[in-house]
Amino acid sequence: MLKFYGYKKCNTCRKAEKWLSETGVAYEFVDITVNPPSAADIAAIADFAKIPLKKMFNTSGIQYRELKIKEKLPALSEREILALLSGNGRLIKRPLVTDGSHATVGFNENQFAEIWNR
Repeated sequence: MLKFYGYKKCNTCRKAEKWLSETGVAYEFVDITVNPPSAADIAAIADFAKIPLKKMFNTSGIQYRELKIKEKLPALSEREILALLSGNGRLIKRPLVTDGSHATVGFNENQFAEIWNR
């Protein structure tokens, strides 16, 4: 079963959940703001999704701007990035969806159809 890290008030998460439900794909919802994924899980999801860790940030989020992550990001190590993301689910781009060997970050209907509609 898929693990869906999302936030119920997030429009993108709602669109992704609707797509999964309408397609009949079973998933377990995890509130990313209450139970963010661990640093190891975030690293694995980024690897499965084939994206750099720096792309795991929710760049449109209030906390991203308040913490001035954009300015700090170039100097942050991988360990520091993982600590930031795993310590604050609101900094993570969402939704994160994984089955333990594949993952998607954000919602793109074509990508969801390719990866999750098997």
